[in-house]
Amino acid sequence: MLAYLIRRIFAVLVMLLVITLVTFGIFFLFPKLIGTDPALYFVGKQSDPAAIEGIRQKMGLDDPILVQFGKFVVGLVAGRTYANGSDVTQCAAPCFGYSFKTEQEVWPLLLDWLPVTLSLAMGAVVLWVAGGVATGVVSALKRGSVLDRSAMGVALAGVSLPIYFTGMLVIALFSDQLGWFGRPEATFADDPAKWFNGMILPWVSLAFLYAAMYARLTRATMLEVLNEDYIRTARAKGLTEPVVIGKHAMRSTMTPILTVLGLDLGALMGGAVLTEYTFSLHGLGYSAVRAISEHDLPVILGITLISAFFVVAANLIVDLLYAVIDPRVRLS
Repeated sequence: MLAYLIRRIFAVLVMLLVITLVTFGIFFLFPKLIGTDPALYFVGKQSDPAAIEGIRQKMGLDDPILVQFGKFVVGLVAGRTYANGSDVTQCAAPCFGYSFKTEQEVWPLLLDWLPVTLSLAMGAVVLWVAGGVATGVVSALKRGSVLDRSAMGVALAGVSLPIYFTGMLVIALFSDQLGWFGRPEATFADDPAKWFNGMILPWVSLAFLYAAMYARLTRATMLEVLNEDYIRTARAKGLTEPVVIGKHAMRSTMTPILTVLGLDLGALMGGAVLTEYTFSLHGLGYSAVRAISEHDLPVILGITLISAFFVVAANLIVDLLYAVIDPRVRLS
């Protein structure tokens, strides 16, 4: 198991390095290929040539792309110094560069936005996994019943309705009309109760979309597992139905759910764009859209790499959890 873990961690590091290289090339090589100077995004198109040239030298934009990439990678690990004569700026590790618009270090900005996205994703994942898996299991056990058809009908609606529609609907109904829940304004440190109340609607709106998909996936997987020989053997041995479902069937059912959960959670940690925009949550997704509209390449690059890290890390954790949930993985 330790050797497997070491191999996987090494593979993750290589994958992150490749993703960093490709992403860096897209953001800093392609603009030059189409005749756009990245330095113009930093100083503005109306700046004088001397200011533009100074930025090129300070940011290292005149260096070959591989040299720029090497400095960027070193900056992530050990920090970086931006210098143009007497104009020297230190960027502490991990250095993702400086925002073209605010001229602030990207890493502190990411740390400001990450808790918003983290709180949205983790709150929603608890709701959609609990609700979606439970609904899928009950639907599979009551196959063909009114409960099964009703649950799958609601799940189909959840998959079909876009998040900006359900988000605006719950805001209009439960916040504006009934006044049961507030808007996500306060932070957890300032007022935990107000923060929790303001996050309920974003959590429910995002969870409704994913819970619908997980309910359908759980139902389909559970129906397949219930027809397996070892389930019939367990029942023939006289095991009670809760033991058969909870101890034997659920283990096999959770394997594909964990796979999808790793991808979904990793992607959400990079920013739930529509949800954050609908509820004005200034997380990674909201900030990514704003950075794209402003051509703020270092910020876009930082958010992209953070998103890639969470996706890769989530999949690594899921692979390790396979052995915990399904004994057949340990034996193989």
